[in-house]
Amino acid sequence: MKAILKSALFLLFVAALLPACRSSQKMIESGNYDAAIDFCIQKLRGKKNKKNDYVKGLEMAFQKANARDVANIDRLKLQNREENWTQIHDMYTGIERRQKKIRPLLPLRSKSGYTARFTFIDVSREENESREQAAAFLYAKAEALLERGKRGEKLAARDAYYTLRDIEKKYYNTYREKDRLMREARNWGTSFVLFEVKNQSGKILPTHLNDRLGAVADPSLNEEWKEFIFEAENNVDYDYFATLRFRDIDVSPERVHERSYVDEKRIQDGWEYEYDSKGNVKKDSLGNDIKNPKFVIIRAEVLEVFQSKAARVGATLDIVDGATRKRLDSSDMSTEVLFENYASTFRGDKRALSEESKQRIGNRPLPFPTDADMILQAADRLKPQLRDALRRSNAIF
Repeated sequence: MKAILKSALFLLFVAALLPACRSSQKMIESGNYDAAIDFCIQKLRGKKNKKNDYVKGLEMAFQKANARDVANIDRLKLQNREENWTQIHDMYTGIERRQKKIRPLLPLRSKSGYTARFTFIDVSREENESREQAAAFLYAKAEALLERGKRGEKLAARDAYYTLRDIEKKYYNTYREKDRLMREARNWGTSFVLFEVKNQSGKILPTHLNDRLGAVADPSLNEEWKEFIFEAENNVDYDYFATLRFRDIDVSPERVHERSYVDEKRIQDGWEYEYDSKGNVKKDSLGNDIKNPKFVIIRAEVLEVFQSKAARVGATLDIVDGATRKRLDSSDMSTEVLFENYASTFRGDKRALSEESKQRIGNRPLPFPTDADMILQAADRLKPQLRDALRRSNAIF
């Protein structure tokens, strides 16, 4: 019985081991050498009894990966094309990164006594050379792109910026005049949008309206290559104009409506006895006097003053090309502001008041807001619509 149990456990162990061995072998056979290396290192790291298959698998994957990269580097160098240096540098750094993974495991010997052999390549000189060549290629590419950007190709200026940023991220933090060129690329690649307000309503706009609408310029409105300007500067050519045209402004008269009404309520007001035909108080089965609740109608006369005033504002946001003055996009928006106030007094029985009347009793008439104040409130309510329209517009890129 014990022999059978041991055999079963051994078979389970082998069954669990086979998929792992097969998976590393499949990676190697399919050319995924670095994936096979990472897999084998994971299985070997920290293990005292290292499995033979993982040791040999790591050895084979490492040899094939380095041989493949060296062959590709030689092929790319023979092509003698400047743009190949970025790939060449990536391969040299890949070789060095791969070798650094292996070194902590050395010497690598399996539990069966097999010792893996790894041939390391000193690529430090080649890595430095390829780094310089790749950076020089990207720098020249960025300079050419930036020249196109200065002639009006914003996308080229943006590509120049990203190319220079690649130099910073992958090759050199400080390199030639990279920082100055990045600032220029940022400037030439950014779309500058001047926000304007125009009054075409025939009504006089409040003096602070532009300031209120200018508050739409929160940091979230600007994007990486899009910047909104809310104060025009002389002798500046803007890429786009975002013009908010007020078409309709309507402020109603101040209205005061008075009305009086009566609230009534039937309430219990004491008790009254029930009498028989002879005028005697009736008794219940226990001999107690029979009495019934007494109800009365109470009233309260309410005098209500209702104040109201409304302002309606309609506007159109136009996106205009700064060079051609051609309209590229247009969005309509509108909003309404209401001023309402109830002030009520009453006379009579307070208990008769409805819940609605109770809420208004004691309120006083308020000063009406000015036309300018209501238009400014409407402008505040337009800001979310305006912000959304500016963000959604595909005309600005």
